[in-house]
Parts: sequence; C-alpha cells; structure tokens
Amino acid sequence: MDFDERFLTRNGLAARQLAVLLLNHEPDTRLPRVRDFAQELGVGNGTVQAALQLLEDAGAIETTARGHLGTFLVRSDRSILWRLSGLGTVVAAMPLPYSRRHEGLATGLRSAFEEAGAPFAITFMHGADARAATLLEGKVDLVVLSRLAADRLVEEYPVNLVADLGPITYAGAHGILLRHGSDLASPGLRVAVDPSSEDQRALAERTFAERDDIEWIDASPTQLGELFAYDRADATVWNLDEAQGLVGTGVEVLPLGDEVTRELSPRTSSAAIIGRQGGAKALGAVRDSLDLSVVTALQAEVVRGERTPTY
Repeated sequence: MDFDERFLTRNGLAARQLAVLLLNHEPDTRLPRVRDFAQELGVGNGTVQAALQLLEDAGAIETTARGHLGTFLVRSDRSILWRLSGLGTVVAAMPLPYSRRHEGLATGLRSAFEEAGAPFAITFMHGADARAATLLEGKVDLVVLSRLAADRLVEEYPVNLVADLGPITYAGAHGILLRHGSDLASPGLRVAVDPSSEDQRALAERTFAERDDIEWIDASPTQLGELFAYDRADATVWNLDEAQGLVGTGVEVLPLGDEVTRELSPRTSSAAIIGRQGGAKALGAVRDSLDLSVVTALQAEVVRGERTPTY
C-alpha cells in the first residue's frame, strides 16, 4: 500500500481529523492524551496512535514523550497538516481594489493566512451586501467590509464579527467633493450617492441631513468622474483614497463637518472581517494562528509605497 492510500484507510481518516485538531497546537506544547483524542474523534486508542504515527511519517509533526508530563508536540509543518486535513482553501470576499489601502489590505490578509499555513484566495466584489450574500450562500468563508456595515449585518443575519483591524484600515479620510462652479448652498443640489455602499450613503445622507431639496444621483466609483465632467452631479461625499484622480480636475475637496466625522468616521474607516455563525471548519482551524498585526503592517507598507501589492 503506497503512502497516499494509507490516508484512505480508517487510520488515515483519523489522521486527517487529527491534522485539523493539531493545526491549533503550537510547538513545545503538551498534546491531549490519546484517550482524549479518541473520545473526541469517536475512535479507539489504537486508531489514534496509528494516526499520529501516520502524521509523523508524513513529516507533518514530530512528538516526544516526557514521562509523566505526557506527549509534547516538538514541531509541526502547518502546510502539510493543512494539505492532509482536506480543509481546502479559505476564500474571502473583498471590496474592489480601487485604492492602495484596499490593495494593502488584500496583500496583508494573504500573507497572514499563508504564514498560518492556510491556502487563501480572494474574490473581489463591489458592495457589502453583495459580499455578505456570498457568505450566507456558503460560497466564501470570510467577508471584508467596514465596521459600520459589519455591525448592521451582525444584527440582521447569522454572521459573527471575526476581527476589527482598527482605524484607517478600510478607508482613510472622507471629504465633500464639489464640482467647480457649484455652490453647496444652491437649491436642488445634485449629490452623487453609491447605492451599493452603505458607508458612502450614510455619510452623504448625514452630511446633508438638514436639507430637503437634495437631488440624489446614483453613481458607482467608476461613474463619478464622468458625472462631474458632464455636469450631471454637483457634489458628493466620498472616500478620498478613491478620489485622488479627481482632485485638481475641476473638483474641490471640502472637509466634512466635525459632527459627521465624530459620529461615523471611526466605523467607516475600520476594516472588519465577518464569518458565518458556527464558522467554516477551515476558519476555525486557522483562526488561533492568524497574526492580524501582519495584515496592518503590510498594508501600511503598501500605502506608503514601500511594498508592491501581491494578492
């Protein structure tokens, strides 16, 4: 029987289950007793011992017995454990990489998962609700969005907050973009709003909350420049990371009011990660080993132009 066929036997199937459990064990830590593993997996002690030996033979782990102290994990190769576990690839849905900040976020997440030994893939989608739909349908394991959008989705759907990466990880500053020749005080001001972006819509509505004469103009990020250039919109509130190409081309940037900034900016600027309640098995296996400081450190390097995005 060749090596791969050994993992199709009863002992091999137990070894695959053990590989999942061992992904959450750090080197030089004591392993649970054989009978504890056996009880968790619903197999006999002999099957667990044979499964552990299979993992050692595969180079996935190295263990040592320390007398009455028990058996310790000396070393583990997370990439081999992951391959043998059959968990597959962790898939995340992220916003379209319009800005360097989002490119940095994608770069950091990929690196963090790879360091944790988990294959990682990204699908890019515009709109938090569209990304959340793929999560609820089981097409992805994680969704990246703003903390503002995450809080709403956690209240409405069976999803959990996995992580909050902190301020300015999702977006930098927002500002009012005003077309040259327009006046914010003009009646019937035409304000562009992205119907698929909860953050942008909330900021725009809050900025102009005192007015009942606003004409709302639907706009995606790719349409915004055209709307200003062809006099089809007068103003908007937008993420300045995405608006760099518009500044100086007949568009003026004005600051948001202090109240709007204080009320919404912390949650619109923070990147959040959500997953389904109960969690994907793959995510549970890698979650404790993820170093999210890698994400923010690499993102900062990409934003500063010190690292080429890789995602």
